[in-house]
Amino acid sequence: MGRKRTSPVNVLFGWVRRQSVKVKTFLGVTIALCCLVALKFLVKDRNYFFIFSEAIHAAGILVLIYKLATQKTCSGLSLKSQEITALFLAARLVCSLLMELDVHTVLDLATLISTGWVIYMMRFKLKSTYIKELDNMPLYYLVVPCAVLAFLINPYTRHAYVSQILWAFCVYLESVSVLPQLRLMQNAKMIEPFTAHYVFALGVARFLACAHWIFQVYETGGTYLFLLGSGYFWFPMALLAEVVQTFILADFCYYYVKSFMQGQLLMRMPV
Repeated sequence: MGRKRTSPVNVLFGWVRRQSVKVKTFLGVTIALCCLVALKFLVKDRNYFFIFSEAIHAAGILVLIYKLATQKTCSGLSLKSQEITALFLAARLVCSLLMELDVHTVLDLATLISTGWVIYMMRFKLKSTYIKELDNMPLYYLVVPCAVLAFLINPYTRHAYVSQILWAFCVYLESVSVLPQLRLMQNAKMIEPFTAHYVFALGVARFLACAHWIFQVYETGGTYLFLLGSGYFWFPMALLAEVVQTFILADFCYYYVKSFMQGQLLMRMPV
């Protein structure tokens, strides 16, 4: 059962909903800054941010696997988002194998295998439940610009030029990988719980990755942005990619938290 309409939670969200866009933006930025300050004091090793981010992403995929295995339906899921996810994970995994093997490589491999299983289920086993008409964002709108940008702006390292391009490509592509899923949810209007949990996990993962970049820039007085890269553009572009995806998911996360606090099982996305 949901909470009463007169509960403090409903009153709070009702007040927020009535505010102007500027006030909502200010409140969002304030909450984000408070979270960043808390993370700064709670997490000492900044490398943990990426590990936590990848682990949460993997957990989101496990939620999808549970949905597909138990409910035998892939309705509400974007096959295109899963295919883009598999593409940037494969590119990042190749970079890890060429550059260095670490815990990130293991997490990426596990996430790639899980994503591949989700794609297989959606394409073959549960094909009849996939709503192709709602998943209507052309992939080349996302892949082609990211590929071009990767050729133009990529990190300059001691590794092969192909690795540099692949690394930039996966960073740019990851930042827009959730757009087909958000488009599908906007078209469907209603979002079932498991899909909502998955997208929220992506939002948390992106926030942690973005926090890593912000802390690195802050603690180095901005010089971190210009340590390496083609014409000093690489780090600013990588940070911009993280910020873009975080903001893309911020609106969804707001409605997710709102629905969760009100005890609703299904989410409604605004037009």
